[in-house]
Amino acid sequence: MRHARRASVPGVPPTAREKLQSALLAWFAENGRDLPWRHTRDPYAILVSEVMLQQTQVARVLERYPPWLERWPTATALAAAPAADVLRAWSGLGYNRRALGLQNAARRVVELGEFPRTIDELERLPGVGPYTARAIACFAFDAQVTALDTNVRRVLERSLGTTDAEPPPGRAWHWNQALFDLGAQLCLARVPRCEACPLAASCPSRGQTFAPLRRQGRFEGSRRQRRAALVRELAAGPRTDDGYDRDVVDSLVADGLAVRRADGLLALPEEVTAP
Repeated sequence: MRHARRASVPGVPPTAREKLQSALLAWFAENGRDLPWRHTRDPYAILVSEVMLQQTQVARVLERYPPWLERWPTATALAAAPAADVLRAWSGLGYNRRALGLQNAARRVVELGEFPRTIDELERLPGVGPYTARAIACFAFDAQVTALDTNVRRVLERSLGTTDAEPPPGRAWHWNQALFDLGAQLCLARVPRCEACPLAASCPSRGQTFAPLRRQGRFEGSRRQRRAALVRELAAGPRTDDGYDRDVVDSLVADGLAVRRADGLLALPEEVTAP
């Protein structure tokens, strides 16, 4: 992936931060990943990618992102879909509440009549927090901001000692994408690949290893697994709630991921019933 590089200003020595920015952008120009959501400025498509990428590996999202946009290419299309269909399409991506949050955000966009453009307005969408708002503002509307996700924070803290880092003028899109890729491929959480990092020469953290991240609780046998399993079963059709863990059933209903119908069956929300 090749991008134009920022020209230096004759006679003005670059600061350490400018050197880091130049080195990072040059590395990205040669090594940036070719990801489908990097080929659009559509705020809805970017929102979909950002929600899918939360706590989900890129490889899995690459499989699910194009079919989702083919089925629901606009916020209007997603807003009009039955929530049950949305949950079925989301199955396998994990954390099913994200699917309903995404649809609720689409419904809010439809109510507004247009996609919000500012960070403050974006943060008012259901399920959109500070990072996602900044990512959409930058990638869709060219806001010159740094979008601080986990990878970006790690790279900036290690290389600059702070996350208070403005993007190079006019290069926020490239700056953020480069930080994403460096954090995902080289500046890894536990054992960074400093030997291949374009920032290593001046990085104060070079050669260090870091304490293991706190691991998420085991999925196998967990309450989260039981919740996900019941949602998958409901995707095949409504059923009685006999034999299911009452706490799991009640939590799904409370989260809007399941409903108790008038006929006593448990179903996905907005499940279309035969007349």
